[in-house]
Amino acid sequence: MAQTQTLQVSSFAFDKNAPIPPNYTCDGDNINPPLRIGDIPENAESLVIILEDPDAPKGTFTHWMVWGMPPRPNIEENSEPDGVTGPNGFGENKYMGPCPPSGEEHRYFFKVHALDSKANLDPGSTREALEAFLGEKTIAYGELMGTYKKS
Repeated sequence: MAQTQTLQVSSFAFDKNAPIPPNYTCDGDNINPPLRIGDIPENAESLVIILEDPDAPKGTFTHWMVWGMPPRPNIEENSEPDGVTGPNGFGENKYMGPCPPSGEEHRYFFKVHALDSKANLDPGSTREALEAFLGEKTIAYGELMGTYKKS
C-alpha cells in the first residue's frame, strides 16, 4: 500500500472516543449516525466505510460496509449512502448498530478509506475481498471510534 494521507472523520452526534448515543444502536432506532469526512484528497475517486467492533466475543464483527461512494464530505443520519452496501456480520446488506452483550462496553470504529479508483465489487462481496481491494487502492484513511455499553 502506498503512503496514505489522513482523513478527518467526525460526527456531531458523539465525540471521538466517547459513548455513541443509544438511537444509533440496537437499543434505539438502529440508524447510522451522521458522519463528516474532512481532508478528502482531490484525486479520490470513491470512499469506503466499514463499521466494526473489535471487542466482539468471537473476534472483530462487521456492522456496516459501504463502498463505491462518491468522495463527498457528509453522510447524513439514517441514510443509505450512494454506493454499494455489502453484507454485515449478520449477512444483511444494511447498517446494524452497536449491540454488545449486556454489561460489556465495546469500541466501535467507523473506518473511512478514500480510494484512487471505484470499488467495482459485487454487492455480496466479503469483507476479505473488500480489504484486499483497499490494500491496493487506499490513498487516504481515517477513523472515528465511539464506545457503547447497554444500560
